Amino acid sequence: MLDRRVAEGRIPGYVAAVRCRGASEVHASGHAAFGPDAAPMAPDTLFRIASLSKPLAAALTLALVDGGLLSLDDEIRRWLPEFARPAVLRRFDGPLDDTVPAARPITVADLLTSTAGWGLLLDASDLQAAVDDRQLGPGPVPPPMTGDEYVRRLAELPLAFQPGTGWLYDMPIKVLSVLLDRVTDQSLGELLAERITGPLGMADTGFRARSPGRLATQYAPTTDGGLAVFDRPDGVFAQPPAFEDLSCGLVSTAPDLLRFFSALADGGDPVLRPESVRLMTADHLTEDQRRQGQDILGDGHSWGLGAAVAVESAQPWMVPGRWGWIGGTGTSAHVQPDGGVAIFLSQRMLADAQEGFDDFWAAFAQV
Repeated sequence: MLDRRVAEGRIPGYVAAVRCRGASEVHASGHAAFGPDAAPMAPDTLFRIASLSKPLAAALTLALVDGGLLSLDDEIRRWLPEFARPAVLRRFDGPLDDTVPAARPITVADLLTSTAGWGLLLDASDLQAAVDDRQLGPGPVPPPMTGDEYVRRLAELPLAFQPGTGWLYDMPIKVLSVLLDRVTDQSLGELLAERITGPLGMADTGFRARSPGRLATQYAPTTDGGLAVFDRPDGVFAQPPAFEDLSCGLVSTAPDLLRFFSALADGGDPVLRPESVRLMTADHLTEDQRRQGQDILGDGHSWGLGAAVAVESAQPWMVPGRWGWIGGTGTSAHVQPDGGVAIFLSQRMLADAQEGFDDFWAAFAQV
């Protein structure tokens, strides 16, 4: 099924990793790029995992909560005074100067649940235009600025809704990235290695490709149905970023991600308490918030902390309690309620639902 997509030229290659009933397997197929001189895809090929970084952001935050360094109820203004007095639009599509004060402070939990009031507005609005002008929105690469500059620019803008009342995607995790840096006075790279990737043996996961020659070339769909190079191995992720952004900024491998998601599927040891894993993978949205996020979350999904959670069997292969997420660069990872784990990494940016490889997930659910 997947090899056919490689043979048809729809993707240069892929790496899939699965764990089922205690047995694990990693399979690589195709090449790390198109062209006769491209290296074969290998189990340790590096990928830009884009929004698949978000579950690691949540796990890192919860590890700090477990360690007593912060609480989910903490107000973010304690570490981010830029957001001490946020304004809120009267209407999310209204003019930027038509605002009211926030009814309550923004909390750490609001960032993890994406209910803080920032995020991607799919409809045209003055707020979305201002976000775009300031280069603050979602993307497959981190914003071209430091984290401190990011929050400074964002603080100039009002929230789209009162904290905790709506749901918008992505930008709260960028803010969370800056907050974690300030809470610990450590770089996120150091903190992630200390709390998550180091204990789990995820040596290839970080904010840049330490071995660029192993990084797959990234492609984006073109208007004529083809693919064009978006980022080469010696491109954006070959250098340390100005902003260590856990919303989209990590590179990783299928074996590393299998270690991470398997550890959480088994209760979190040695990085999280079981109670924290349950909190991360529980549904934290209201029905109204789920409806607001449906275009991003998809049918049958809600949002936990940094990851989507299935709440309905909207597809035959969807099981309530299944959780995980996807990255716009062609990456996916999900955990079944029975502890099964599946990772799929490719280098073709997703353009429609069919390219989300639902047939792969359907086949895995039947194993």
